[in-house]
Amino acid sequence: MKAHPKKLLLGFVFLFLIYWFSLPTPLFNDPACMVLEDRNGNLLGARIAADGQWRFPPNSDVSEKFAKAIIEFEDRRFYRHPGIDPISLLRAVKQNISKRRIVSGGSTISMQVMRMALKAKSRNIFQKLWETILATRLEIKFSKDEILALYASNAPFGGNVVGLDAAAWRYFGKSPKLLSWAEASTLAVLPNSPSLIHPGKNRKALLSKRNRLLERLFKRGLLDSLSFELALEEPLPEKPHPLPRLAPHLLERAYSEHFRRKKKPITKLKTTLDNQLQMQVTKVLQRNNRVLKSNGIHNLAALVIEVETGNVLAYVGNVVGAGREHGEEVDVIKAARSTGSILKPLLYALMLQEGKILPNSLIPDIPTQLSGYRPKNFYESYDGLVPARKAVIRSLNVPFVRMLQRYGLEKFHFELQKLGFYSINHPPDYYGLPLILGGAEASLWEIANTYSCMARTLNHFFPNDGQYDPHDFRPLNYEFEKRPPATPKEHLLSEPPRISASAAYLAFDAMQNLERPNSEGEWRRFQSSHRIAWKTGTSFGFRDAWAVGITRRFVVGVWAGNADGEGRPGLIGVLAAAPVLFDIFDLLPASAWFEQPTDEMRQIEVCRNSGYRALPICPKDSIWAPLAGENAPQCPFHRLIHLDKSRQWQVSSDCELPSNMVHVPYFVLPPVEEYYYKSRNPNYKPLPPFRKDCLSANAADSNPVMQLIYPKHPTKIYVPVDLDGNLSRTVFKLAHRNPELTVFWHLDGEYMGSTTAFHNLELNPPAGKHLLTLVDEKGNRLEQGFEILAKEKK
Repeated sequence: MKAHPKKLLLGFVFLFLIYWFSLPTPLFNDPACMVLEDRNGNLLGARIAADGQWRFPPNSDVSEKFAKAIIEFEDRRFYRHPGIDPISLLRAVKQNISKRRIVSGGSTISMQVMRMALKAKSRNIFQKLWETILATRLEIKFSKDEILALYASNAPFGGNVVGLDAAAWRYFGKSPKLLSWAEASTLAVLPNSPSLIHPGKNRKALLSKRNRLLERLFKRGLLDSLSFELALEEPLPEKPHPLPRLAPHLLERAYSEHFRRKKKPITKLKTTLDNQLQMQVTKVLQRNNRVLKSNGIHNLAALVIEVETGNVLAYVGNVVGAGREHGEEVDVIKAARSTGSILKPLLYALMLQEGKILPNSLIPDIPTQLSGYRPKNFYESYDGLVPARKAVIRSLNVPFVRMLQRYGLEKFHFELQKLGFYSINHPPDYYGLPLILGGAEASLWEIANTYSCMARTLNHFFPNDGQYDPHDFRPLNYEFEKRPPATPKEHLLSEPPRISASAAYLAFDAMQNLERPNSEGEWRRFQSSHRIAWKTGTSFGFRDAWAVGITRRFVVGVWAGNADGEGRPGLIGVLAAAPVLFDIFDLLPASAWFEQPTDEMRQIEVCRNSGYRALPICPKDSIWAPLAGENAPQCPFHRLIHLDKSRQWQVSSDCELPSNMVHVPYFVLPPVEEYYYKSRNPNYKPLPPFRKDCLSANAADSNPVMQLIYPKHPTKIYVPVDLDGNLSRTVFKLAHRNPELTVFWHLDGEYMGSTTAFHNLELNPPAGKHLLTLVDEKGNRLEQGFEILAKEKK
């Protein structure tokens, strides 16, 4: 030995290095479940690990009762030995010799951790010795509490259950922190004999082991006599419990976004959800779904957002219980569906912001045909002209198509993409003007996010001293640790990057007064116990029903329909989605209404009749509008007309001296708009007729008395062929300022008939080009060309 000191030293160094680097790295590399928790750490759901085991991610926090129970059962001197317990080993050797078989291993918790880490199948003396050596190395690297946590996270608990967290949920349906003494003791004895947990097998043996452990805990003073007696009475678990499924669709979304697609998968995700609210919203959807199912409507989805943070508080991607045959597994929240009318307030806000309209600017609401597209209101009635704000309140289709045409399809398409509607990814011409009525698809996630960003921008207007935080428009968030970005004061913007506070305020103000017609056709205002800005939408073919509601604190989005896209009669937003929306708001605290951003608004004089910026001759009102409203168009409907002294007849300089004329400001509408408007507005006064001696061509041309409702412009009319092979008849419709006058109809120079009061005439022209000529009894004349295209019947 003296002759080779260097060799001996090198040998010791070599052995020390083997010892020092002997621990596997990492100790455990088994696949784990994807676990989803709410903001308070409550379990929302879990996805089984890739190897088919219920193995939760490692948890450094071990239940106090389980820790005491497992130490008492497995390793009483755990906190005093260096990884091996000589006393336990000697006792085990003595017991094994006396029994002539292995009845005790003498393994410490540290040794068992190493056995689980090595996954050794053989249990010979050499394997035991190696585990003993590694146990001492484990004690050097980790603290006692860390070793206990490693054991609790990786111990087998029977069947495909691994680790304390999974076992507590599978066998007792609760968090390990909530385990009773009896439950903790049951789990403490299981890793030693995991097969005992199987229902119907060895129940007496498991009960006996548990009770013996409880008795030892009682004798050591770790639980009092009452707790001991009660623990003995607790039954064993009958069968594994299903894990909570409070947010199954968000779990799958998180798995896709944070587990499957990342190099370092996140196995435990703490979310922003509130598990109590999540359960309540789930029940609301189930309750409403029972009603909707009777009409063949099987799916519902809902989203609740906290405005200030943009955090998701409840995420129900589909109603629980819809069944696989009805696509219960489909997460509708992120699915792109036809938007219906849900985008209308955004167009209204953008036009207000740019001064294209004022809140009460009259928008045409008449039968309309634009480049072959014929939009119709939901109830196929028309007002002639309707205030823009009223068009939002009543969700009228034709006025919004007219507004989109005025604003610009390409521009609105661009703004929607800036607002975060990434599902609208085709060129503008792909959607056309139906874009505003549901011709595009968007997700509930995108819709709810946009309205929450508008609310946040409005809330921050005064705290930011009238400036804009570019981060107020940002994606929704469901990760608890993710904090919204903070913007320094010097980086705030003087101009709105998206929708201004004033435009958002006026849009929300209109949205809190929604009206819909009842069964008698009368418009009825909806009421709620909360002051809510809300909007509904219904897609083409009654396939999607939407509702979104906004307050200062919360945004709620709801979708109703069928996951497979099947349409159903009665599947409309106000009937299918709105009741769910209000039920959810009843679960939320009420909040004050938005503050009006007066620093960004002006009181503007408007024409009382038209809502446009007032002319000097207009009767005037004053309204609040965005600053750009000062440049809004002036009233196009008021004009000075010339009457005789009796004020009964219009006159002109051709038939009356100027000194004998009375000049009167008059609210004058085009014939078609007037035709529908006066039926809705009894106070409307049509223009007085011209005096007989003043019916000059110039007077008539300055104020046309006739206008075709259909066909509106030189157009092609597609007429189907009936079963008998003849073309179907076409109804032509005319508006006349004086409907009592008789109108004579001529087609291609041939007299076809006359009408009085109701100027509708059914004609059957052959395929080809034609000329329609109309002459009233006063000699007023109107000509309109059109072409008939035969459409073969299929």
